[in-house]
Amino acid sequence: MIRLLFFSVFLFSTASGLFSKNRPSKPNIVLILADDLGWQDVACYDIDEPSPMETPHIDSLAQKGVQFWQGYSPAPTCAPTRCAILSGRHPAVLQKTHVVGGNPPTPYNQTEHPIMDPWFSGRMKMEEVTIAEALRANGYVSGHTGKWHTAIDHNAFPQPEDQGFDFTSNHLGASAAMRPHRLTGFATKEKNDPYQLDQEGFPKDQTTEDALEFMEQSKEKAFFLYYAAWLVHTPIHSRSKELLEKYCNKLGVDFPDDPSSWTLAGQKNPYYCAMVEMFDHYVGQLLQYLEETPDPRWSGHMLIENTYVILTSDNGGMERVPNEIITDNYPLDRGKINAREGGVRVPLIISGPEVRGGQQSNVMINGIDFYPTILSWTGTPRPKSQVLDGCDISPLLRENPKLADLVKEKDGEVRNSMVWHFPHGVAQQSTLRRGGWKLIYNYMPGRPTVELFKLYEKYPKPSKRVDIEEAVNLANQFPEQAESMRKELFQRLDAMNASYPYLNPHFKRSLDGKDQVCAIVENGKEGSKVWVQFQEHGNQVLKGQIVYTLNGGQRSEEWYLAPAKLKGGRLHGILPKGTTHYFFNLIDEKNFLVSYPIPMDILSAGKTRPKGMYSLNSLEN
Repeated sequence: MIRLLFFSVFLFSTASGLFSKNRPSKPNIVLILADDLGWQDVACYDIDEPSPMETPHIDSLAQKGVQFWQGYSPAPTCAPTRCAILSGRHPAVLQKTHVVGGNPPTPYNQTEHPIMDPWFSGRMKMEEVTIAEALRANGYVSGHTGKWHTAIDHNAFPQPEDQGFDFTSNHLGASAAMRPHRLTGFATKEKNDPYQLDQEGFPKDQTTEDALEFMEQSKEKAFFLYYAAWLVHTPIHSRSKELLEKYCNKLGVDFPDDPSSWTLAGQKNPYYCAMVEMFDHYVGQLLQYLEETPDPRWSGHMLIENTYVILTSDNGGMERVPNEIITDNYPLDRGKINAREGGVRVPLIISGPEVRGGQQSNVMINGIDFYPTILSWTGTPRPKSQVLDGCDISPLLRENPKLADLVKEKDGEVRNSMVWHFPHGVAQQSTLRRGGWKLIYNYMPGRPTVELFKLYEKYPKPSKRVDIEEAVNLANQFPEQAESMRKELFQRLDAMNASYPYLNPHFKRSLDGKDQVCAIVENGKEGSKVWVQFQEHGNQVLKGQIVYTLNGGQRSEEWYLAPAKLKGGRLHGILPKGTTHYFFNLIDEKNFLVSYPIPMDILSAGKTRPKGMYSLNSLEN
């Protein structure tokens, strides 16, 4: 019915001679962000062996725009990438380098891990002006559907409506877990089925339905759609039994009878293959709407003719979780939660009015480039308070996507390097890509401190592939190159005020200086003034912090850092107004962090600390 109405409008416009020669100066923007979609999970990115996943709509989009072979996410995990894309700031600048955040610095396991993550923020600060807020000032209407997750949890403040979006819906859609397990509750064609199969056999996805509704309601104005798909994140399942059966047959595997695991290595998971094709189908629905809907602002033309589309992923593919092999990013090494190529190299396709189709590019592009590029496309001034860390790639897209010299930094210099900072979990690394070289700096004891890989010869052209597998460490063979890149890496991280990991004094095995950390003698409090006295035992204490929360004992406890001063064997400071609970942190010359009290994941008597409830063993204000 809707398509018939659109067709009638189109005929009326034609008969009335209402065609306009002038394209509206404010194009629409559609940003499609997949969740955990790997570089080798999309058919058009096959380089060594064919992908079993079928992605006809994404492949078609690539033919209509520019397909980037060296597109990168700002981070190897979800939340920091989303914050970076929306704000145009590097995750290290935002102090948002991993998911969740806002906790006291603690090791993942008190005795098993030698390193502990630094403090990082639980949210993107409200002072950051998002793309949506910038576009709103230029008359745009903005909509978000799907995943948000820029705060300490999915529902915590701030939400999309707090940061410039006029329309938002976070329905899980077809990604919602199947009950009681993934071999039950398949979608049907019944009208009362919330996941009713469409004519092509795909389940209804509310995230996509909401996106279509937003565009339909907003097409009279210039609009920005941020379509943040939940797919292809866990839980790994297919609500279409037919689609699951299709991939079992294609992969040559039996239809599963155990819903609890999948252990075949490689890209052999039929659930996951089905999910990727489902995502592709929903992308196709968005593109079909744009292609078949007349543009009310430009008579005689379809919306797609004045719409830029960016399709990418928030990080590399998640290769496995307990009891489940999901995918394989080979030839790239590792995957999500690691800053090696498999964790940060992602599909990236861009199409639009000034983008000639059928082009491929080997130029390095990063998600933080989207913000300045969208400002350029839309003629939107950069918000005065917003510093942007990415590059405007509109000249590259418009003139020659193969010419890396068209990508320039704010100072006019051609960009030739990118930095990732991920001092988290078992990865604990920072990396620098410069030209065809990649340097990895490992913070974790027992690993090579510096690894150097040559990904490409003569980047960006002919950009001959050498070692995108990151298999051959050349640090000893090219020490000057390694040292030069190491220096650049930390010069740039220090300029971003990046936070670095600490050594764990409770690690059960030997660490140099572990037996020389300070001991806490006593602590005290007078009003908002607090202090802790310590005794050094060899390692000099160089600095300290107060870690505090304003909502101790409540859901989504969020912790912050306050400055503290050292004087005469004491660390002292002032608790910010509203503090409910706090810890002291002391950092010594060998980078050990001593906390008082010790933030515990396991409480006395074997009781597990409720998620985020560090206040249970902190100092109370």
